[in-house]
Amino acid sequence: MKNRYKPIKYIKRVAFSNKLDSIISLTIISFGLVFLISLVKWVIFSANWNVVRLNLPLFFFGSFPNDQLWRPGLWISLFAILSFTTLWGPPWSWLRKNLPLLWVSFAPIGVFLLAGGCGLSPVESRNWGGLTLTILLTSCSAIISLPLGIALALGRQSALPVVKKLSSIYIDTMRSVPLIAVLFFGQLLIPLFLPVGLEINRVCRAIIAFTLFVSAYIAEDVRGGLQSIPRTQQEAGEVLGLHPFQITYLIILPQALRIALPSLTNQAVGLLQNTSLMAILGLVELLGIGRSILANPEFIGRYIEVYIWLAAIYWVICTVMALIARHLEQQMSLEKKDL
Repeated sequence: MKNRYKPIKYIKRVAFSNKLDSIISLTIISFGLVFLISLVKWVIFSANWNVVRLNLPLFFFGSFPNDQLWRPGLWISLFAILSFTTLWGPPWSWLRKNLPLLWVSFAPIGVFLLAGGCGLSPVESRNWGGLTLTILLTSCSAIISLPLGIALALGRQSALPVVKKLSSIYIDTMRSVPLIAVLFFGQLLIPLFLPVGLEINRVCRAIIAFTLFVSAYIAEDVRGGLQSIPRTQQEAGEVLGLHPFQITYLIILPQALRIALPSLTNQAVGLLQNTSLMAILGLVELLGIGRSILANPEFIGRYIEVYIWLAAIYWVICTVMALIARHLEQQMSLEKKDL
Protein backbone atom coordinates (compact mmCIF):
# COMPACT_ATOMS: atom_id res chain seq x y z
CA MET A 1 0.00 0.00 0.00
CA LYS A 2 2.89 2.36 0.72
CA ASN A 3 4.34 2.00 -2.82
CA ARG A 4 0.93 2.89 -4.21
CA TYR A 5 1.13 6.46 -2.90
CA LYS A 6 4.80 7.15 -3.63
CA PRO A 7 4.20 8.63 -7.15
CA ILE A 8 1.49 10.93 -5.76
CA LYS A 9 3.79 12.15 -3.00
CA TYR A 10 6.60 12.69 -5.51
CA ILE A 11 4.34 14.74 -7.81
CA LYS A 12 3.13 16.85 -4.89
CA ARG A 13 6.69 17.49 -3.72
CA VAL A 14 8.02 18.40 -7.18
CA ALA A 15 5.11 20.22 -8.82
CA PHE A 16 2.93 21.51 -5.96
CA SER A 17 5.34 22.23 -3.13
CA ASN A 18 4.25 25.90 -2.87
CA LYS A 19 1.76 28.31 -4.45
CA LEU A 20 4.06 29.53 -7.22
CA ASP A 21 4.98 25.99 -8.26
CA SER A 22 1.31 25.01 -8.19
CA ILE A 23 0.32 27.91 -10.46
CA ILE A 24 3.12 27.14 -12.94
CA SER A 25 2.32 23.42 -12.94
CA LEU A 26 -1.42 23.98 -13.44
CA THR A 27 -0.72 26.43 -16.28
CA ILE A 28 1.57 23.96 -18.06
CA ILE A 29 -0.91 21.11 -17.57
CA SER A 30 -3.77 23.27 -18.90
CA PHE A 31 -1.87 24.27 -22.03
CA GLY A 32 -0.77 20.68 -22.52
CA LEU A 33 -4.34 19.36 -22.28
CA VAL A 34 -5.62 22.00 -24.69
CA PHE A 35 -2.88 21.16 -27.19
CA LEU A 36 -3.46 17.42 -26.82
CA ILE A 37 -7.22 17.72 -27.28
CA SER A 38 -6.78 19.95 -30.33
CA LEU A 39 -4.24 17.54 -31.83
CA VAL A 40 -6.51 14.51 -31.30
CA LYS A 41 -9.48 16.36 -32.82
CA TRP A 42 -7.40 17.38 -35.85
CA VAL A 43 -5.99 13.86 -36.35
CA ILE A 44 -9.42 12.21 -36.14
CA PHE A 45 -11.79 14.74 -37.70
CA SER A 46 -9.88 17.34 -39.76
CA ALA A 47 -6.82 15.65 -41.27
CA ASN A 48 -7.08 13.96 -44.65
CA TRP A 49 -4.97 10.81 -44.40
CA ASN A 50 -5.68 9.71 -47.97
CA VAL A 51 -2.30 11.17 -48.93
CA VAL A 52 -0.70 8.53 -46.68
CA ARG A 53 -3.11 5.65 -47.27
CA LEU A 54 -2.96 5.87 -51.06
CA ASN A 55 0.83 6.12 -51.13
CA LEU A 56 1.89 3.53 -48.55
CA PRO A 57 3.81 1.41 -51.12
CA LEU A 58 5.72 4.53 -52.21
CA PHE A 59 6.61 5.46 -48.63
CA PHE A 60 7.92 1.98 -47.90
CA PHE A 61 9.39 0.79 -51.22
CA GLY A 62 9.75 3.79 -53.54
CA SER A 63 9.41 2.98 -57.23
CA PHE A 64 10.46 -0.67 -56.84
CA PRO A 65 8.76 -2.88 -59.50
CA ASN A 66 5.29 -3.92 -58.34
CA ASP A 67 5.83 -7.58 -59.13
CA GLN A 68 8.99 -7.61 -56.97
CA LEU A 69 7.70 -5.75 -53.90
CA TRP A 70 8.00 -8.91 -51.83
CA ARG A 71 11.77 -8.46 -51.80
CA PRO A 72 11.97 -5.13 -49.91
CA GLY A 73 8.90 -6.21 -47.94
CA LEU A 74 10.72 -9.35 -46.80
CA TRP A 75 13.78 -7.31 -45.82
CA ILE A 76 11.80 -4.79 -43.74
CA SER A 77 9.96 -7.72 -42.12
CA LEU A 78 13.36 -9.22 -41.26
CA PHE A 79 14.31 -5.94 -39.55
CA ALA A 80 11.10 -6.04 -37.50
CA ILE A 81 11.61 -9.72 -36.57
CA LEU A 82 15.24 -9.18 -35.55
CA SER A 83 14.30 -6.15 -33.46
CA PHE A 84 11.45 -7.99 -31.71
CA THR A 85 13.61 -11.06 -31.13
CA THR A 86 16.44 -8.98 -29.69
CA LEU A 87 14.16 -7.15 -27.25
CA TRP A 88 11.50 -9.70 -26.34
CA GLY A 89 12.48 -12.97 -28.00
CA PRO A 90 12.88 -16.32 -26.21
CA PRO A 91 16.05 -16.68 -24.10
CA TRP A 92 17.42 -19.58 -26.13
CA SER A 93 21.20 -19.66 -25.87
CA TRP A 94 21.78 -20.66 -29.49
CA LEU A 95 19.48 -17.84 -30.69
CA ARG A 96 21.12 -15.19 -28.51
CA LYS A 97 24.55 -16.40 -29.58
CA ASN A 98 23.75 -15.99 -33.29
CA LEU A 99 21.85 -12.69 -33.08
CA PRO A 100 24.99 -10.54 -33.63
CA LEU A 101 25.79 -12.54 -36.77
CA LEU A 102 22.22 -12.03 -38.03
CA TRP A 103 22.47 -8.29 -37.47
CA VAL A 104 25.82 -8.09 -39.29
CA SER A 105 24.39 -10.04 -42.24
CA PHE A 106 21.26 -7.85 -42.30
CA ALA A 107 22.76 -5.26 -44.67
CA PRO A 108 24.28 -7.77 -47.17
CA ILE A 109 20.95 -9.59 -47.29
CA GLY A 110 19.25 -6.28 -48.07
CA VAL A 111 21.67 -5.49 -50.89
CA PHE A 112 21.14 -8.97 -52.35
CA LEU A 113 17.34 -8.71 -52.19
CA LEU A 114 17.22 -5.21 -53.65
CA ALA A 115 19.89 -5.53 -56.33
CA GLY A 116 18.99 -9.06 -57.39
CA GLY A 117 21.14 -11.77 -58.87
CA CYS A 118 21.46 -15.50 -58.13
CA GLY A 119 17.99 -16.18 -59.50
CA LEU A 120 16.44 -12.80 -58.69
CA SER A 121 15.82 -10.33 -61.49
CA PRO A 122 18.18 -7.33 -61.27
CA VAL A 123 16.67 -4.00 -60.15
CA GLU A 124 18.62 -0.78 -60.74
CA SER A 125 19.41 1.37 -57.74
CA ARG A 126 17.42 4.30 -59.11
CA ASN A 127 14.27 2.28 -58.34
CA TRP A 128 15.21 1.87 -54.67
CA GLY A 129 13.52 4.37 -52.42
CA GLY A 130 11.40 5.17 -49.41
CA LEU A 131 11.91 3.52 -46.05
CA THR A 132 13.80 0.67 -47.72
CA LEU A 133 16.52 3.00 -48.99
CA THR A 134 16.70 4.86 -45.66
CA ILE A 135 17.32 1.62 -43.74
CA LEU A 136 19.79 0.44 -46.38
CA LEU A 137 21.86 3.63 -46.21
CA THR A 138 21.86 3.52 -42.41
CA SER A 139 22.70 -0.16 -42.00
CA CYS A 140 25.43 -0.30 -44.67
CA SER A 141 27.09 2.91 -43.49
CA ALA A 142 26.98 1.83 -39.84
CA ILE A 143 28.42 -1.64 -40.48
CA ILE A 144 31.32 -0.25 -42.52
CA SER A 145 32.03 2.85 -40.42
CA LEU A 146 32.20 1.02 -37.05
CA PRO A 147 35.35 -1.05 -37.77
CA LEU A 148 36.86 1.90 -39.65
CA GLY A 149 36.18 4.18 -36.67
CA ILE A 150 37.71 1.65 -34.27
CA ALA A 151 40.80 1.41 -36.47
CA LEU A 152 41.11 5.20 -36.55
CA ALA A 153 40.73 5.40 -32.75
CA LEU A 154 43.47 2.80 -32.26
CA GLY A 155 45.58 4.57 -34.88
CA ARG A 156 45.25 7.89 -33.05
CA GLN A 157 46.63 6.22 -29.91
CA SER A 158 49.31 4.29 -31.79
CA ALA A 159 52.95 4.51 -30.80
CA LEU A 160 53.89 4.94 -34.48
CA PRO A 161 54.12 8.69 -35.20
CA VAL A 162 53.08 8.38 -38.87
CA VAL A 163 49.95 6.33 -38.10
CA LYS A 164 49.03 8.59 -35.20
CA LYS A 165 49.45 11.76 -37.24
CA LEU A 166 47.54 10.51 -40.29
CA SER A 167 44.67 9.28 -38.12
CA SER A 168 44.51 12.61 -36.29
CA ILE A 169 44.52 14.59 -39.54
CA TYR A 170 41.73 12.49 -41.02
CA ILE A 171 39.54 12.67 -37.89
CA ASP A 172 40.01 16.41 -37.38
CA THR A 173 39.41 17.16 -41.06
CA MET A 174 36.18 15.17 -41.26
CA ARG A 175 34.87 16.62 -38.00
CA SER A 176 35.45 20.15 -39.27
CA VAL A 177 33.58 19.68 -42.57
CA PRO A 178 29.75 19.84 -42.76
CA LEU A 179 28.03 16.59 -43.66
CA ILE A 180 26.22 18.15 -46.62
CA ALA A 181 29.60 19.09 -48.13
CA VAL A 182 30.82 15.50 -47.79
CA LEU A 183 27.62 14.25 -49.41
CA PHE A 184 28.03 16.68 -52.30
CA PHE A 185 31.61 15.48 -52.68
CA GLY A 186 30.43 11.87 -52.74
CA GLN A 187 27.75 12.47 -55.35
CA LEU A 188 29.50 14.93 -57.64
CA LEU A 189 33.26 14.58 -57.25
CA ILE A 190 33.88 10.87 -56.64
CA PRO A 191 33.04 10.00 -60.31
CA LEU A 192 35.72 12.47 -61.44
CA PHE A 193 38.44 10.50 -59.61
CA LEU A 194 37.42 7.10 -60.97
CA PRO A 195 39.16 5.48 -63.96
CA VAL A 196 37.44 5.69 -67.32
CA GLY A 197 34.79 3.00 -67.64
CA LEU A 198 34.39 2.48 -63.89
CA GLU A 199 31.12 3.78 -62.49
CA ILE A 200 29.65 3.64 -58.98
CA ASN A 201 25.91 4.12 -58.59
CA ARG A 202 24.51 6.92 -56.47
CA VAL A 203 23.53 4.69 -53.56
CA CYS A 204 27.08 3.36 -53.20
CA ARG A 205 28.48 6.90 -53.40
CA ALA A 206 26.11 7.97 -50.63
CA ILE A 207 27.19 5.03 -48.45
CA ILE A 208 30.86 5.91 -49.03
CA ALA A 209 30.24 9.55 -48.06
CA PHE A 210 28.31 8.64 -44.92
CA THR A 211 30.96 6.10 -43.95
CA LEU A 212 33.83 8.56 -44.34
CA PHE A 213 31.99 11.15 -42.24
CA VAL A 214 30.55 8.98 -39.46
CA SER A 215 33.72 6.95 -38.94
CA ALA A 216 35.54 10.09 -37.74
CA TYR A 217 32.93 10.68 -35.03
CA ILE A 218 32.89 7.01 -34.06
CA ALA A 219 36.68 7.17 -33.73
CA GLU A 220 36.42 9.95 -31.16
CA ASP A 221 33.72 8.10 -29.21
CA VAL A 222 35.83 4.94 -29.12
CA ARG A 223 38.93 6.93 -28.22
CA GLY A 224 37.07 8.33 -25.22
CA GLY A 225 36.28 4.78 -24.15
CA LEU A 226 39.89 3.70 -24.65
CA GLN A 227 41.20 6.57 -22.54
CA SER A 228 38.84 5.64 -19.69
CA ILE A 229 40.40 2.17 -19.32
CA PRO A 230 42.98 2.22 -16.50
CA ARG A 231 46.59 1.37 -17.21
CA THR A 232 46.31 -1.60 -14.84
CA GLN A 233 44.28 -3.49 -17.46
CA GLN A 234 47.19 -3.27 -19.90
CA GLU A 235 49.63 -4.34 -17.21
CA ALA A 236 47.45 -7.30 -16.22
CA GLY A 237 47.48 -8.53 -19.81
CA GLU A 238 51.25 -8.19 -19.98
CA VAL A 239 51.64 -10.17 -16.75
CA LEU A 240 49.54 -12.96 -18.29
CA GLY A 241 51.95 -13.05 -21.22
CA LEU A 242 49.46 -11.86 -23.83
CA HIS A 243 50.55 -10.29 -27.09
CA PRO A 244 49.76 -6.54 -27.43
CA PHE A 245 47.19 -7.37 -30.11
CA GLN A 246 45.53 -9.88 -27.77
CA ILE A 247 45.50 -7.35 -24.95
CA THR A 248 43.78 -4.79 -27.17
CA TYR A 249 41.33 -7.23 -28.76
CA LEU A 250 40.42 -9.29 -25.69
CA ILE A 251 40.75 -6.86 -22.77
CA ILE A 252 40.87 -3.18 -23.72
CA LEU A 253 38.56 -2.90 -26.72
CA PRO A 254 35.50 -4.74 -25.28
CA GLN A 255 35.54 -2.51 -22.21
CA ALA A 256 36.01 0.62 -24.31
CA LEU A 257 33.09 -0.29 -26.57
CA ARG A 258 30.89 -0.94 -23.52
CA ILE A 259 31.69 2.53 -22.21
CA ALA A 260 31.23 4.18 -25.63
CA LEU A 261 27.95 2.39 -26.40
CA PRO A 262 25.65 5.34 -25.49
CA SER A 263 27.67 7.65 -27.73
CA LEU A 264 27.70 5.09 -30.53
CA THR A 265 23.92 4.83 -30.24
CA ASN A 266 23.66 8.59 -30.70
CA GLN A 267 25.78 8.30 -33.82
CA ALA A 268 23.52 5.55 -35.21
CA VAL A 269 20.37 7.58 -34.55
CA GLY A 270 21.98 10.68 -36.06
CA LEU A 271 23.03 8.66 -39.11
CA LEU A 272 19.45 7.51 -39.66
CA GLN A 273 18.17 11.07 -39.42
CA ASN A 274 20.93 12.47 -41.62
CA THR A 275 19.96 10.16 -44.48
CA SER A 276 17.13 12.65 -45.09
CA LEU A 277 19.76 15.02 -46.52
CA MET A 278 19.94 12.76 -49.57
CA ALA A 279 16.55 14.16 -50.63
CA ILE A 280 18.43 17.37 -51.51
CA LEU A 281 20.80 15.39 -53.74
CA GLY A 282 18.16 13.49 -55.67
CA LEU A 283 17.93 10.14 -53.89
CA VAL A 284 14.29 9.39 -53.11
CA GLU A 285 14.66 8.01 -49.59
CA LEU A 286 11.85 8.48 -47.06
CA LEU A 287 11.87 12.29 -47.04
CA GLY A 288 12.44 12.40 -50.80
CA ILE A 289 9.33 10.26 -51.33
CA GLY A 290 7.36 12.67 -49.18
CA ARG A 291 8.54 15.63 -51.24
CA SER A 292 7.72 13.89 -54.52
CA ILE A 293 4.20 13.03 -53.29
CA LEU A 294 3.58 16.62 -52.23
CA ALA A 295 4.53 17.72 -55.76
CA ASN A 296 1.57 15.72 -57.06
CA PRO A 297 -1.32 18.14 -57.82
CA GLU A 298 -3.75 15.73 -56.15
CA PHE A 299 -2.00 16.12 -52.79
CA ILE A 300 -0.84 19.74 -52.86
CA GLY A 301 -1.23 21.39 -49.47
CA ARG A 302 -1.14 18.18 -47.41
CA TYR A 303 2.18 19.07 -45.84
CA ILE A 304 1.15 18.56 -42.22
CA GLU A 305 -0.22 15.05 -42.76
CA VAL A 306 2.84 13.93 -44.73
CA TYR A 307 5.41 15.35 -42.35
CA ILE A 308 3.61 14.06 -39.25
CA TRP A 309 3.57 10.61 -40.87
CA LEU A 310 7.29 10.84 -41.70
CA ALA A 311 8.09 12.05 -38.18
CA ALA A 312 6.17 9.09 -36.74
CA ILE A 313 8.17 6.62 -38.86
CA TYR A 314 11.50 8.19 -37.85
CA TRP A 315 10.40 8.22 -34.20
CA VAL A 316 9.48 4.52 -34.25
CA ILE A 317 12.76 3.43 -35.84
CA CYS A 318 14.91 5.67 -33.61
CA THR A 319 13.06 4.39 -30.53
CA VAL A 320 13.67 0.78 -31.59
CA MET A 321 17.37 1.54 -32.10
CA ALA A 322 17.59 3.16 -28.66
CA LEU A 323 15.81 0.23 -27.00
CA ILE A 324 18.12 -2.28 -28.68
CA ALA A 325 21.17 -0.30 -27.55
CA ARG A 326 19.83 -0.11 -23.98
CA HIS A 327 19.14 -3.84 -24.04
CA LEU A 328 22.68 -4.49 -25.28
CA GLU A 329 24.10 -2.25 -22.56
CA GLN A 330 22.17 -4.16 -19.90
CA GLN A 331 23.41 -7.48 -21.27
CA MET A 332 27.00 -6.20 -21.21
CA SER A 333 26.56 -5.04 -17.62
CA LEU A 334 25.23 -8.46 -16.59
CA GLU A 335 28.17 -10.20 -18.29
CA LYS A 336 30.56 -7.86 -16.50
CA LYS A 337 28.98 -8.71 -13.13
CA ASP A 338 29.22 -12.42 -13.89
CA LEU A 339 32.92 -12.02 -14.50
